[in-house]
Amino acid sequence: MTDGPLIVQSDKTVLLEVDHPDSTEARHAIAAFAELERAPEHVHTYRLTPLGLWNARAAGLDAEQVLDTLLKYSRFPVPHSLLLDIEETMSRYGRLRLEKDPVHGLVLRTDDFPVLEEVIRAKKIGDLLGPRIDPMTVVVHSSQRGALKQLLLKIGWPAEDLAGYVDGTPHLIALNESTGENGWALRPYQKLAVENFWAGGSGVVVLPCGAGKTLVGAAAMATSGTTTLILVTNTLSARQWRDELLKRTSLTEGEIGEYSGQVKEVRPVTIATYQVLTTKRGGLYPHLELLDANDWGLIVYDEVHLLPAPIFRMTADLQARRRLGLTATLVREDGREGEVFSLIGPKRYDAPWKDIEAQGYIAPADCVEVRIDLPKDERLAYAMAEDADKYRLCATSESKTAVVEELVKQHHEDQLLVIGQYIDQLDEIGERINAPVIKGDTPVKERQRLFDAFRRGEEHTLVVSKVANFSIDLPEASVAIQVSGSFGSRQEEAQRLGRLLRPKADGRSARFYTLVARDTLDQDFAARRQRFLAEQGYAYRILDVKDLAKD
Repeated sequence: MTDGPLIVQSDKTVLLEVDHPDSTEARHAIAAFAELERAPEHVHTYRLTPLGLWNARAAGLDAEQVLDTLLKYSRFPVPHSLLLDIEETMSRYGRLRLEKDPVHGLVLRTDDFPVLEEVIRAKKIGDLLGPRIDPMTVVVHSSQRGALKQLLLKIGWPAEDLAGYVDGTPHLIALNESTGENGWALRPYQKLAVENFWAGGSGVVVLPCGAGKTLVGAAAMATSGTTTLILVTNTLSARQWRDELLKRTSLTEGEIGEYSGQVKEVRPVTIATYQVLTTKRGGLYPHLELLDANDWGLIVYDEVHLLPAPIFRMTADLQARRRLGLTATLVREDGREGEVFSLIGPKRYDAPWKDIEAQGYIAPADCVEVRIDLPKDERLAYAMAEDADKYRLCATSESKTAVVEELVKQHHEDQLLVIGQYIDQLDEIGERINAPVIKGDTPVKERQRLFDAFRRGEEHTLVVSKVANFSIDLPEASVAIQVSGSFGSRQEEAQRLGRLLRPKADGRSARFYTLVARDTLDQDFAARRQRFLAEQGYAYRILDVKDLAKD
């Protein structure tokens, strides 16, 4: 027992004392297997979940290392029952293995006879299985590889998939690493991410925004040396992937196809949007043939935490292909992290944001929550509003627009983004600060023009809706003002801060303001939104609006 920063409890919660001198070290250690639930000022609450422990196990962490971490940093004795529970939970991963059999094809194998007996008799699973080969092995219908993994995860027996992958159609891809003034090379953590992914076969790489996830994808493609399907969030993201691949690899324009709203090109490397794949006509998905249009050796899922439900269903049928998920956060607000684990693969690499910042690869950031009082008339309207209308009322307070104007003046020399959820609020702000607004109905060409002008410094301020949350590369953006968001979305908060984290040419820090209406749902949702970033070591300074001028 030590005077450590953790209090580990039998209900599987772990309390972290933020002000303890070892808190940063302890937070880093437990982040590999525990999920942050609440992050007030002084004590953060983490929870140990089966999925978190199985992800840690798949990433190479064993139960002994997890237990050693808890024992090392715990202030009081760790409950013995919890130690046993962690050990037993982690031992469940890999007790069942999907393997290739030279005679029978795909099989489910175990060294634990009762476990196989249990799953064979489980509801829905029996239909996915073929004949029993021996007491420890049963045949699996090859088309049910994904569905079986989903069901096994749900009943608490996550299978380790060792069945291998088809090679796919060979297609040589080389990285254009070079030395000199404009040269570049993969960073050490990017190399390690690719190595871990390739050793595991399929899975997810988690890196901060601005840390070069696209380069990890390019390096995985070069390692694979096969035709590749890249799935992205939108057309702008598709163009950014294309430009980056042309710059960083041996691929030529004729080898890269775009499969989006207007363009339908299938080439050795094809970049498709989630939107076009999930477009329904007459109850069918007409573009799904793209998944079978080539013998893909690798499928890359950009922003894997955003995968729409139909993509999960498609992915269940693609288990013989190598799959790489890229994301800044595995958090899903719909709770479907288990689907990512079972269908894309477990987490293979996860770099804490502050580690990458310490190495100088992303910019340091100062996060400031600005508390604003609603005027009396707005406060009364909020108090009398229906529950469904309350958040919009407080999040779009007129008081916030005045604060935005003041902050834009303070940061007139910076490249600045104003980010929000509600279009009428953004339109008004854009008019008041004389800045262009980019939203859902802004044509792709106009978005591209404005983003390019911002990158060149011709536009210093942009007002953007959630269309800019993901996969938009704005290296010199150094200030963001968040006026409203998607309720308590942790992933959105992380992505919005991520717009600022590209290292700046002059080495300056980023500043991320969140404007919050005091004593309302806006304040409650802000606390929820900040949880993921708190887990990564970011602390929000809370300022009253009247103190902004002194900051």
